[in-house]
Amino acid sequence: QVQFVESGGGLVQPGGSLTLSCAASGRSFNINIYTMGWYRQAPGKQRELVASITSGGRTNYSDSVKGRFTISRDNAKNTVYLQMNSLKPEDTAVYYCNAVINRRSWGQGTQVTVSS
Repeated sequence: QVQFVESGGGLVQPGGSLTLSCAASGRSFNINIYTMGWYRQAPGKQRELVASITSGGRTNYSDSVKGRFTISRDNAKNTVYLQMNSLKPEDTAVYYCNAVINRRSWGQGTQVTVSS
């Protein structure tokens, strides 16, 4: 059974940067064969996919984060990253990672708060 452990969140001022990490554990789950995604859920809103990366390294972003966020992966560490730049208050949410297709159980997520 896979477990996702997200980390790296925190409080940051508008315009600041954060890098999130998601470590996947579990003998049968190797991120290199999956399209992985970063999702976020803001208070009172549905969880949304904001960035994804295929096994081949092709990336895709939602319009709201395009040009500001960068998703990457380290297959050797079984870890997915999300570099977030030029953060805005509307980026405030709990961030999660998961497979895009055949999602597994959600981790606890990591809180990102953008506020002055």
